[in-house]
Amino acid sequence: MEDKPIVSYKKLWKLLIDRDMMKKDLMEAAKISTASMSKLGRSGNVTVDVLARICCALGCQIGDIMEIEHGEKTQNIR
Repeated sequence: MEDKPIVSYKKLWKLLIDRDMMKKDLMEAAKISTASMSKLGRSGNVTVDVLARICCALGCQIGDIMEIEHGEKTQNIR
C-alpha cells in the first residue's frame, strides 16, 4: 500500500512570520476566504488559483510557500 504525499504549508507560515503578517492580513491581500485559510492551516487541498493569489500577494513563487512531504511508502514514478 502506498502512502499519500502530504502537502505542507510550513514555508508559508514562516514567510508570514518573517514579514510580520497575520493570517487575516494575507486573507485580505490575496482575497482568499476563511474556508481556504482553514484548509491551508490543516495542510488540506486548496486550488491552484488560491496558491497563485497568495504568491502574487507575497511576491513569491509557489515553492516558497509549500512543499510536498513524501511518506515512507511512496514510490518515485519514472
